[in-house]
Amino acid sequence: MKYMLLIYAREDCWTEDERKECMIESMAICKELEAEGKWIASSPLHSVETATSVRVREGRRQITDGPFAETTEQLGGYYLIDVENLDEAIAIAARIPPAKKGTVEIRPVFPLPELAQ
Repeated sequence: MKYMLLIYAREDCWTEDERKECMIESMAICKELEAEGKWIASSPLHSVETATSVRVREGRRQITDGPFAETTEQLGGYYLIDVENLDEAIAIAARIPPAKKGTVEIRPVFPLPELAQ
């Protein structure tokens, strides 16, 4: 089953040294998961200050700077994994360094049916 692990934290909660250590530890987890055939993709995201939001209302695009919602924690990255079940996804999420300072949201990926050719 595929799960998306969404990493949320305050952008200012890391010192530069902590951020580097987080990246090193996170990459090690990715390599381990890849060797086990469980890692699909992961990446940190640029600051929420670089975000652009698009909405379409009554057929017209509305483009604004920044995220749609103001929150204390921002989406900072993701992991896409393929594991046996939710318990395994939870175990992996608990190992991700940002879980110590923020939140890791686990969501199953909705499988799309193959489109007819």
